[in-house]
Amino acid sequence: MTMPLSDLIAQGRGDVPADKVLRGGRVLDVVTGAFVEGDVAICGDTIVGIGADYEGAEVIDVTGLTLVPGFIDTHLHIESSLVTPHEFDRCVGPRGITTAICDPHEIANVIGVEGIQYFLDSATQTVMDIRVNLSSCVPSSHMETAGARIEAEDLAPLRDHPQVIGLAEFMNYPGVIFQDPGCMAKLEMFRGGHIDGHCPQLVGKDLNAYVAAGIRTEHEATTAEEALEKLRKGMRVLLREGSVSKDMAALQPILTDITSAYMCLCTDDRNPLDIGEHGHLDYMIRWMIAQGTPVLAAYRAASLSAAEAFGLKDRGQIAPGKRADIVALSSLEDCRAEMVLAGGVVVNDAAFATRQIAPPVGRNSVKAPKVTATSFRATSNQTMTDVIGVMEGKIITEHLREEIPIEDGDKCPDTARDLIRVAVVERHGINGNIATGFVKGFGLKHGAIASTVCHDHHNIAVVGADYDDMALAANRLGEIEGGFVVVRDGKVLAELALPVAGLMSLEPFEEVRDRLIDLRAAAKSLGVVLEEPFLQLAFVALPVIPALKITDRGMVDVVKFEIIPG
Repeated sequence: MTMPLSDLIAQGRGDVPADKVLRGGRVLDVVTGAFVEGDVAICGDTIVGIGADYEGAEVIDVTGLTLVPGFIDTHLHIESSLVTPHEFDRCVGPRGITTAICDPHEIANVIGVEGIQYFLDSATQTVMDIRVNLSSCVPSSHMETAGARIEAEDLAPLRDHPQVIGLAEFMNYPGVIFQDPGCMAKLEMFRGGHIDGHCPQLVGKDLNAYVAAGIRTEHEATTAEEALEKLRKGMRVLLREGSVSKDMAALQPILTDITSAYMCLCTDDRNPLDIGEHGHLDYMIRWMIAQGTPVLAAYRAASLSAAEAFGLKDRGQIAPGKRADIVALSSLEDCRAEMVLAGGVVVNDAAFATRQIAPPVGRNSVKAPKVTATSFRATSNQTMTDVIGVMEGKIITEHLREEIPIEDGDKCPDTARDLIRVAVVERHGINGNIATGFVKGFGLKHGAIASTVCHDHHNIAVVGADYDDMALAANRLGEIEGGFVVVRDGKVLAELALPVAGLMSLEPFEEVRDRLIDLRAAAKSLGVVLEEPFLQLAFVALPVIPALKITDRGMVDVVKFEIIPG
């Protein structure tokens, strides 16, 4: 709600009582690092005064608390939280996240522009402020079958929506540096605006070319060396800690009072179980401070630097004229919110109860062919085999080569060597493709795990030691409109239905969290050693992250950006 300028000025000067006053706390100034004593006066959704005594129509006692700016998650896919935007709002808002900059390319890969529009509609209804970067790479590459394709002309009508920031992560970095016409059209359309990046392990002149295209922010740095090169070349580095992509430990040492002006925080993909067990951006802040990150650097990266990086000049600091996004903390080191305001509204059950809810989209989106055990047999006549090497806590993989004997015309899973079958089944009703390969790192000894959360095309991904169990798991996903399934000995041990495009539940986040606990336990009963096997499975199929992946079209050498001949 835009307040009249006269009201902002009058309340800021104290000529009339402020709409709301926070009394008794102190403000952390994320510019100077100083603490400012005195009241915080709020008019509507805007801070109008600090460092003075104010009268207010409503006075909130924050005695003994430190007030910091609301936290900004600078890059995430809300779909990966496995809940709708409204449930995500309810899940992370009370933890201090007041702005989320999302890229809805997960749902866009399933149902196209309709999915982006769903997020834009939802973004006008949530208590937190959801901003949208328009999905730039649907599909992420030419080596997969997605449910939709989005070109520059499809994005044009959405560009001026008030919740839109710019163009989302440009994953097809070869398309940028080699000037693919479709990529160039999107870059030209958003030239001068915000373009978010995605260029893992890109260095040297190729990185120069990528940044020269106008790409400003990047979240795929996994080493300090990589992050520093990107900072030196003008990119804002988004320090990421998701459920699978865990880069915080590697990058935390370079987050200082100097670099924090150009570094931000993001989660990318984080599910309600990890949020419940550890936290969200609040967890990142307290962990990094415990490791020695300066308090100012951590809170600046979580707020003001994020706002500046994405052109959100109206927030990021508790200061007059800024949006009233405020987190009240008893301890800066512990970072646990006692109270949160988003746009001047106290984030609580009463605020959530007043929201309108956009109707769900993408129902009945799983249109995969029915598979049988024989669908997963390997057809190669060569024993030397490309194997995807999964690494705990990383979405990058190793490109391994293993000798696997051919028996009865098939290469069978070898659990003793942790060589298990992986397959991707096209589920959008387009071509019915099925591709198989091998993966190492799950530790799975029995049964199968299947998922329709399969970045970014979101076909069915399944891993298993038993072909019958793999078929049961994959077919079960069609019956529940997508989700996660764990199977052993012909029996479904655990499942979570995700009927919104095969990506999101319609249940409260607490229910999703509890189901994830059951799924994790079921996966471990199969021998799985990964902490988050479901999202690790999802990223095994993303052909824009090195080094070896699999899509419905086959095994992909990401370094060469080509499908390995069968």
